[in-house]
Amino acid sequence: MSVWNPDNIKDVAESVGISSLSDEVLQALSSDVEFRLSQVLEEAFKFMRHSKRTTLWTQDIAQALRVLDVEPLYGYESTRPLRFGEASIGPGQPLFYVEDEEVDFEKLINAPLPKVPREISFTAHWLAVEGVQPSIPQNPTSADARNLELLPKGPGANPHLAAINGNDNIAVKPLVKHILSKELQLYFEKICSALLDENNDEYRIAAFASLRSDPGLHQLVPYFAQFIAEKVTHSLKNMFILEQMMQFAAAILDNESLYIEPYVSALIPPILTCLVSAHLGPTPSSRPAYGLRDVAASLLGLIAKKYSKSSHTLKPRLARTCLRNFLAPLKPFYVHYGAILGLQAVGGREVVRTLILPNLKEYGKLLQEAIEQDLPSKVDAETVIAVITKALESLDDGGVLVNGYASGDEEALRQKLHDKLGELIGQRVYDLGRPHLVQAVLEA
Repeated sequence: MSVWNPDNIKDVAESVGISSLSDEVLQALSSDVEFRLSQVLEEAFKFMRHSKRTTLWTQDIAQALRVLDVEPLYGYESTRPLRFGEASIGPGQPLFYVEDEEVDFEKLINAPLPKVPREISFTAHWLAVEGVQPSIPQNPTSADARNLELLPKGPGANPHLAAINGNDNIAVKPLVKHILSKELQLYFEKICSALLDENNDEYRIAAFASLRSDPGLHQLVPYFAQFIAEKVTHSLKNMFILEQMMQFAAAILDNESLYIEPYVSALIPPILTCLVSAHLGPTPSSRPAYGLRDVAASLLGLIAKKYSKSSHTLKPRLARTCLRNFLAPLKPFYVHYGAILGLQAVGGREVVRTLILPNLKEYGKLLQEAIEQDLPSKVDAETVIAVITKALESLDDGGVLVNGYASGDEEALRQKLHDKLGELIGQRVYDLGRPHLVQAVLEA
């Protein structure tokens, strides 16, 4: 028994001129119509579910008919609101109907044709490979990402649209006010003012103590990194600010509650600047800044130790930067001092053995020339010799210490050291009187 009424089939048949249909034919046609309708509805429901909707639209029916290769219905559009008109066919019997929109054929004929839409196509590409975004046309570049971050957001972001709407005097608030609470903004201002106050040591010590122990500073970490970078960049002649910024970086690195790893790349440039910059301090006599370079080297070593496991390229990049400054003969000796300290802090004994030791023979000639000619940089050259000797001492494996050398071997060891390290540095290492150190240097 079909659910579809056979009388409807009979009415349609009579409308097309077929007056006599047997009951068997009517029953078969009713069953076929019921099957076709259920097939169309089933396909339409698929479109509805894939569109994340719970209401069936006429557009779903049209898409189902197209999938089934059936001529679609014309005149129905789900996106157009329906307008109903009212007609009276008698007292108390209103009739509602859908009003048809009047179309001017002259405008319709003279209207330009729409552009032919492009065919839908799909391509696959790598969005990221092991956390690194490939430089391909499909992926946005870092410059594009920075430009998007700098664009103003909100109803007044576009001044032209705001002017059209009559809101041309809208003031766009800075992005920081939408992210940080007033308490964190006030804390950030107080910390920055305390660190830059030379006359209030107690205030500054309290700020450092808070940075080392306060667990609620996660949102301020990117602003701390940006503040350090800006102050180091614009205050190279102010030793007080540079020292405070290095202490600032050390404080947030010591805070175990803060997740610093995403911002290490922002902290490294100012630290490297204080380590190997040739223009630190207001006068040439203050430019060596050995104390500041010592602090920067210790911070670099701390970063390399804590975050090298998550970034396999961190240590090689730091060592490459320090080595490039160490092998630059035109740079002053205090830059070489910072580079040697940085190399030792980043890689320890292995870097001393593979990067510093093979270059000492040629580098020793540069030091010897400055000492023999009694140049103004003689004091700096002596300081570099001391830090090189200290770096070489790290090669000693800590065996049993013996003071002095065995008789008969002194001249041979001295000559081997001179051949290995050069005359100046080799003699300084020999004068330490440490046989195990000499043996470690010769075997390296």
